[in-house]
Amino acid sequence: MNDLATPLVINAAITGMVPRKKDNPAVPTTPEEIAQDVERCYQAGARTIHIHARGDDEEPTYHRQVFSEIIRGIRKRIPQAIICVTTSGRVYKTFAERSDPLELDGDVTPDLASLTLGSMNFPRHASVNEPEMIGRLAARMAERGIVPELEIFEFGMLDYAHYLIGKRILQPPFVFNIILGSLGTLTATPLNLALMVERLPQPAFWSVGGIGRFQFPMNALGVVMGGHVRIGLEDNLYMDAAKTDPATNERLIQRIAKLACATGRTIATPEQARMLIGLR
Repeated sequence: MNDLATPLVINAAITGMVPRKKDNPAVPTTPEEIAQDVERCYQAGARTIHIHARGDDEEPTYHRQVFSEIIRGIRKRIPQAIICVTTSGRVYKTFAERSDPLELDGDVTPDLASLTLGSMNFPRHASVNEPEMIGRLAARMAERGIVPELEIFEFGMLDYAHYLIGKRILQPPFVFNIILGSLGTLTATPLNLALMVERLPQPAFWSVGGIGRFQFPMNALGVVMGGHVRIGLEDNLYMDAAKTDPATNERLIQRIAKLACATGRTIATPEQARMLIGLR
């Protein structure tokens, strides 16, 4: 069971698919910008980096060549960083597209890959994750030695995780990313988070993130509950709920690291983060 003696692992979701520079100039979109921003995030305390790739037009891309350039740039600067690639169905729908980043190998092989365990509505469109797609992505991750980062937006997705574990489609380590507060999915409340955590399989590593104004409250709960946090411009573009102070990834991480220090929690070293997550 996690407690306040557990070092905190900060997962930096720095780019995402939605925000553009017109929304916040600090959103990194090119491979060079992403690598530079990751270096700042790492110095601020981030240990896991959640990667989305963009094209020259800032639009999302699934092409492994762009992911390769990003990962190579990160590992050149921060070789010990833990890297997670997206397999999101928010924009791209086919298995070939969504699994393309899983085919990276050699020194650009990712440690983790996101796996959303159900379909859902975002404010403007749907993310569709059929059972067959979930199973095929999980199988390919297992074949490639990549650990799934299980993205949970609803209680039903958590129930489905238990089902997949029972069928041995998902194998340890179990790494959960609980994301609350997106319009169309589970609301970001302390009770909802507590119930989610209570129903996780054991043992499990869990982080919590909140969308928009819910990011800092959910991160704070993750800290004081002995869990871990997902934070970054992918989910939240501002330091304040009134949206008057545009954020940077570095500032968001610095703020949560300061809170962790105030509660007596240390920031995990790269070695501690790998051990806690269950990575080789």
